[in-house]
Amino acid sequence: MLKRGIIICISLLSAHCLKAQQYGLFNTKTLFDGFENPAQKTFTLDSSRKFASNFLLPYFGVNAASKGNSDFIRKAINENKTDNSLLPMGQKGNNTVAQNTNVYLFNLKIFNSYKYQKELGFSWQLRTDAHLNYTNETLDLLNNYRSLIAQPPASSAFDNDGYVQSYHQFSVSYRENYTKKLAFGVKLSILSGTTYNKLDITDSELKDIAGVTNIAFNGSYRGTFTKGKEISYNTFMPSFRNPGASISLGTSYNAKSGVFIMANLKDLGFIRWNSKSYSKDINALIPLTGSETNKEMKNRIADAITLTPDTNSFYSLTNAKADFMLSKSFGFYTPGIIVSKNLFYQGGDAAFVNKFKYENFSVTAVPTYNFNNLFFMGLQGMYQTPNFEVFLGSDDLFKTVSQAQGYFNKDATTGKGYNGAAVYFGLAIKVGNFVEHPLNSSTMPGLGDEPTSLFKKFFSIFSKKR
Repeated sequence: MLKRGIIICISLLSAHCLKAQQYGLFNTKTLFDGFENPAQKTFTLDSSRKFASNFLLPYFGVNAASKGNSDFIRKAINENKTDNSLLPMGQKGNNTVAQNTNVYLFNLKIFNSYKYQKELGFSWQLRTDAHLNYTNETLDLLNNYRSLIAQPPASSAFDNDGYVQSYHQFSVSYRENYTKKLAFGVKLSILSGTTYNKLDITDSELKDIAGVTNIAFNGSYRGTFTKGKEISYNTFMPSFRNPGASISLGTSYNAKSGVFIMANLKDLGFIRWNSKSYSKDINALIPLTGSETNKEMKNRIADAITLTPDTNSFYSLTNAKADFMLSKSFGFYTPGIIVSKNLFYQGGDAAFVNKFKYENFSVTAVPTYNFNNLFFMGLQGMYQTPNFEVFLGSDDLFKTVSQAQGYFNKDATTGKGYNGAAVYFGLAIKVGNFVEHPLNSSTMPGLGDEPTSLFKKFFSIFSKKR
């Protein structure tokens, strides 16, 4: 069970190569679309009510993918067996694990004014990003280190790097029409970090010293904990002991031809981890006599990485990205092209969105190419009226189905290629007065108070005075 736990942890708790975006929800006027793409509308004049929220109902997305050692990991997860013969040596750089979670614990959008189509939003999210690059020799070291003593691998065989970061995100968003066709939006966020761990092993090898095999490795470690017992329920509560901030900017344009264009800069920010956080420069030499148990050997390695660290504050970046969408409707069918690129870390996506709509129902197929040479096939179903929405989808449908089948049937032969799973779900409701056109209502929000455009005021500082 311990071995299986190690593999599951590697597979699920380690992503900057992958970022769940739920591309099928882009340009849908859902709450998700309005908060993730700040310039997007959430309300429809003469149809929607004034307040939109998930009212603490589920609104989340989570995914994970593992590239490399697919058969080994599939067998470990599905059958609780580790087969080291499935680990070819010398595969450095080919193994990547990624995971991402984005949960809206609460969100609220308010229709603020008819003129300029102003919308004000508030949200509380819980987010996790993780990534791991690892070698086959590292898995062999954790599961059967004696085989490595008999046949020492080449230098750098245990070079690994990865991180996991989780935090709360409290946001205020605002959007408005700059003209009838052009819109701008902004999302300002305060962050509260919960956990962070980053390990980077840059130089490693097995050395024979006086007839004894030693594992030598150098690198660095940063984290908010060194042992699991330091983590408690309170760790994941927002406290602002680890404060941060981020900003998202968006714009959209609807051309006369019907072409829709959208561009965003998302989650550009940082977190400052407090002065009780840990950091350590690693320079370790650990003898492996062959008499230790695997557990004893793992404890020695863990102590070399985390024992007697320095305590100080440090900064980490959020996984910011830039994306662009081009779309046009043809009756019941709306195709779209999306390109998204991580700014600070490797990775990105190119997606082709295919939305088919009939009355209030829609089905969206989204083939996606990930820049780390992974191909996903997403599928989404949605029921949406002006005042209610519910959707269920997967960014990686086929892998999700095969992964679930293999796990529940305890069958490692189910599925081929990389391992992966992804699912997202949301439900939101609009309440309050209708956001009617001024000609239809004498109580229209914003009517008669001569509202001005926030973005027109901002851009006026760059124009010449008359």
